[in-house]
Amino acid sequence: MAEPTGPADDPATRIAAGYATTGPALELGAVVVDGQPHPGARVRVPLAMLNRHGLVAGATGTGKTKTLQLMAEQLSAAGVPVVVADLKGDLAGLARPGAGDDRVRQRAAATGDTWTPTGFPVEYLALGGLGTGVPVRATVTDFGPVLLSRVLDLNATQESSLGLVFHHADAAGLPLLDLADLRAVLTWLTSKEGKADLEGLGGLSKATAGVILRELIGLEDLGGDVFFGEPAFAPGDLIRTAADGRGLISAVELPAVQDRPALFSTFLMWLLAELFEELPEVGDLERPKLVFFLDEAHLLFTGASKAFLEAVTQTVRLIRSKGVGVFFVTQNPTDVPRPVLAQLGNRVQHALRTFTPEDADALKKTVKTFPRSEDYDVATLLTSLGTGEAAVTVLTERGSPAPVAWTMLRAPRSHMGTVEAAELAAAVAASPLQARYGVAVDRESARELLAARLAPPPPPPPSAPPVPGPLPSPWPEMESPSRPRRERRPDGGDLIGSALGSFARSMGSALGREITRGLFGTRRRRR
Repeated sequence: MAEPTGPADDPATRIAAGYATTGPALELGAVVVDGQPHPGARVRVPLAMLNRHGLVAGATGTGKTKTLQLMAEQLSAAGVPVVVADLKGDLAGLARPGAGDDRVRQRAAATGDTWTPTGFPVEYLALGGLGTGVPVRATVTDFGPVLLSRVLDLNATQESSLGLVFHHADAAGLPLLDLADLRAVLTWLTSKEGKADLEGLGGLSKATAGVILRELIGLEDLGGDVFFGEPAFAPGDLIRTAADGRGLISAVELPAVQDRPALFSTFLMWLLAELFEELPEVGDLERPKLVFFLDEAHLLFTGASKAFLEAVTQTVRLIRSKGVGVFFVTQNPTDVPRPVLAQLGNRVQHALRTFTPEDADALKKTVKTFPRSEDYDVATLLTSLGTGEAAVTVLTERGSPAPVAWTMLRAPRSHMGTVEAAELAAAVAASPLQARYGVAVDRESARELLAARLAPPPPPPPSAPPVPGPLPSPWPEMESPSRPRRERRPDGGDLIGSALGSFARSMGSALGREITRGLFGTRRRRR
């Protein structure tokens, strides 16, 4: 990378020196001083530091989505797969080259960018198949009790009780594939027939089970059942490259689920949690294996339980060593809990608005999260940034914070906006994932197994005339050694058959106990 040029005492040159890199990096834009951009003074993020996570924040309309688009494009070009949440359908245009109008050409000149219209490889996904993309589903047992409690808005006691229900289903060999399965288990536990099982759980009251059951029914009535089932999406399918070596951008389409904010934000967290459980430790890499952009991050944390927040914090802290970078995208840094915010080493802060006293307090807290600057009044800067400008600070290759840089961001090279439905449908039909996940399946699970328990016994077969038994052997001591005599229990039962049945039952219980769960209570798959 070229070193910044200019007098050593020039503020733009001095700031840009803090962003100089020797390895590959993302080019964010040019340093601005006194309102004037300096094309030769580059602001960049080392690829090796992207697994230190980051934050893209700012008020509505300040350019957060274009920043996300700019970063996703360059990551893809560097061979790094990306996951983005497409709330409004705007990011679908990443697959198409952008249009070079006068504004784009002016910005390219101001930021020292040799802008070229470019499309990028995009995989379109849709939660539960609500939309055009490849359906993304999870089984209830994979999703786990902590994340499901977040979706159902359960309190801490109810969340703990739901964990007991999952434990019972795991131990009893009752597969929880969809919401109907979980509802069937709860119905069983609160029934007369399941009373003994309920009492065996100890901490689960019938009243709490009833509350969880009502919340499940409410979620199903809202159409939430389409998100759970099979075939379950394998998060490893997010880490793929195109034939030309560029990283695949997985755009998770969300417009159809905007009325279920807790559901879609938690589902994105499930994908991240599954990656954390499945990926091996790799340490620090020259470039990350995957970068994950979690949009509308405030929806993930508002009203979340202590257990959920602790699990998010630990996941973000530890997933770095597995080569995954996470960027939270939200309006205000204070939307992100302090323990999580402390893990975010790279900041792209767009303009903040101070229309209310709460906004003013949030501004003061945000200023304290930036390094001290001898070139800018950070509080004034954050309220006066224009659209497509940001206050940036990142981790350098040495791992130290770079100086605050007022940055004019580069223009994305791809199209910003939606694409035609026919074009989307054709892309999805051509995806190799469509054949794997396109059609939902419904195999035997907890609902059918419990229904069989409650079914009336079949009528006895019609009586047949007695069959004469064999004549007693005059030589009982000479019975065939190839057919040993089976010993009988005192009640007439078969001891060998009883032993086999006991063995089968113990094996079933052992298989149930082999289900282990991770930080969020998500099921850990055995490698």
